[in-house]
Order: sequence, then C-alpha cells, then structure tokens
Amino acid sequence: MEIYFDNSATTKCSQGVMELMQKAFLADYGNPSSLHQKGMEAEHYIRKARGRIAKTLKVQEKELIFTSGGTEADNLAVLGAAMANRRSGMHLITTRIEHPAVAAPMHFLEEQGFEVTWLDVDRQGRISLEQLKESVRSDTILVSVMYVNNEIGTLEPVEEAARIVKEKHPGALFHTDAVQAYGKYQIYPGRMGIDLMTVSGHKIHGPKGVGFLYKKEKTKLAPIVFGGGHQGGMRSGTENVPGIAGLGQAAMEAYEDFSQKQEHLMMLRNHFLQGLEGVTWAHVNGSLNQEEAVCHIVSVSFDNVRSEVLLHALEERGIYVSAGSACSSNKPAVSETLKSIGLGQEHLKSTLRFSFSVYNTLEEVEICIRALKELVPVLARYTRH
Repeated sequence: MEIYFDNSATTKCSQGVMELMQKAFLADYGNPSSLHQKGMEAEHYIRKARGRIAKTLKVQEKELIFTSGGTEADNLAVLGAAMANRRSGMHLITTRIEHPAVAAPMHFLEEQGFEVTWLDVDRQGRISLEQLKESVRSDTILVSVMYVNNEIGTLEPVEEAARIVKEKHPGALFHTDAVQAYGKYQIYPGRMGIDLMTVSGHKIHGPKGVGFLYKKEKTKLAPIVFGGGHQGGMRSGTENVPGIAGLGQAAMEAYEDFSQKQEHLMMLRNHFLQGLEGVTWAHVNGSLNQEEAVCHIVSVSFDNVRSEVLLHALEERGIYVSAGSACSSNKPAVSETLKSIGLGQEHLKSTLRFSFSVYNTLEEVEICIRALKELVPVLARYTRH
C-alpha cells in the first residue's frame, strides 16, 4: 500500500486535468499566437482557463498573468514591483518565513541598494501586525506576506495586514504568496486589498510547470522576461497551452464541493493530531488552532531521530513524507522557518512535514500513526548523544 503524505510538495493530477491536457497536446496543439484555425483553437484553451480562474477569485480575466509556476510568479511580483516603483521609494517589507522564491529576490534587491525589513514571527509562525504597522514608511513600495507557510501550515493574517498597509501608506503594494492557500480558502483579492498574488498549478492537482500571478488592474509592474510581448508584454514566451488548460481545470475542480473537501482535509488533520496526543517524543509545530492553521499541513519534530532517518524508515513502509520544504530539503541548510519559530537545535534537524490531499483516507492516517509509534522509539535508541 502506497501512502502519499507529501502533497505540499506536489499533488497528483486529477483525471479531468489529464484528459483535458492530453487533448491539448495531441489534437489542439497549435501556437496560440498563430492566426489560423489551429492557433485559435489553442487560444480558446487559454481564454477558458482565464475565465475559470477569474471566477474563483472574482477578478477580471485580464488581471491574470500565466507563468512557469510559483517561483516565477513570486519573482515577477517582487522584482517587477521593485523595478517599476523604485522612484517612489526603495523600502520593502517581508517576513522571515517566506518561501525562497520570495526571500531570494528580496536578498538580491538588498544587494542592489534596496532596504528590506524582515518581520519576525511568534512561536506559531504568525507575524505581529503591530510590528508591520511600525515598519511601513512613506518610502515603502512593496509588502510581501505569505498566505500560508509551506512548512508548518500557519495561516497569516493577510487581510488585516493588507488593510494596515493601505491605511498607513496607500501607495504601497501588497503581495501574498498563496501557493499553499489557493484551493484551500475562498480568496477574493479585490476585497482583501491584495495587489499581487501568486498561485502554482501542481499544488491543486494540476500540472507542474505552470502557475499565475494575479495583478490588480493598474498596478505598476515591470516584466522580468522579455521577448515577443506576450500577455500584454508582462510575460513574453509562447504560452504553455496544455499546462494553462490543466491549471484552469484544476482551479475549477478545487472549488467544486469546496466545503466538503475542506471538511475532509480537516478531519484527516485532526485525526492525525489526535493520534499523537499523549506521545512524549513528538512535538507539533505551528498553531493547533484550526482558525490559525491550514487544513492540510502538519509539521512534527521528533526527539532523538534525524528527519532523514525517519523519512526513509517510513518510505520503506510505503509512506511518503517530507523533511521540510521540497524546494530546499535536498540542501544541508537549516530551515529559516523552523529557526524563526524558535525551535531548539535538537529539533531543527528532526522535523517532518505531513501534508494531505482529498485523495487521502482516515485509514492511511491510522497506518502512518502506527508506523510512527513503532519506528520512533526504536530509531531513537540508536541515536548518538
């Protein structure tokens, strides 16, 4: 039996996504910029995907920019906003627990002369709205606060943060990385004060290699990819028609029977947490409050067992989990998120992330809990002190 609990790294494509993409690959394979019938057929997929996604967000179709995924969308938001608005100021604000796709561009901009304020987080991984308010200045041009942390599942107070920013400095742009939130929450950027928002397809049972950036109309943004002027000049390059079609299908499916899906995910999360109650060698990171944590991510630190050792022990039993973010878990660097929430040295390298999807079952959760209770005490005995 194969149990896949690494859905924050990637999800499997739904059947509907696969069928639509196959048609776009094999039958309607034209270049969407071509003027003949084949090109128009391909362009139809893009228009349909725009409509489907825009409907889930209650935004205009023209406010969507398709990208190669969340990383490019984050880079476009951060770098594009900084380059387009630098005459208004050189000050940026973000958090210490951002995904590298936001943090790395911020560090790059610091090297280019921009000033970045890095917001601290508490033990649950939430920012201080008071610190945010104090940090916004007249020369602040961009604030980027992730919607849900990809490692510990903490839900940030994005709507409140955006309101604070706009009240103190209406000219500052507000960006949120919603890669782990889209499909899990009803998000309406226009109502929430969000100017820029990042989404990735392969986190919602869509294909890898495609995502989008929501850009509020009239938001000043400079392109970072140049060429033929596609998508209004904001992102040159022939559109990935099958990928965009699959993304649109996945977006539509994510919000069908939405409440039932969220109830199922929360049931899995709660059952997993209940299975760890009373276990002295397991420590859940982030908030246990359902209103402050996403329904599909649980981060757990284990006493006296390195994460890689436990990960592979679970893998031998057909259970797949993650040792932190998939974008950086193959590197030796310690997680900035785990350091920022104050984890001690003994737990920084002994943490696993369990992330669920609508395809997972209670039986799978129970099998995983039993495996942990059997494996951890045994593995801990072999840990060198």
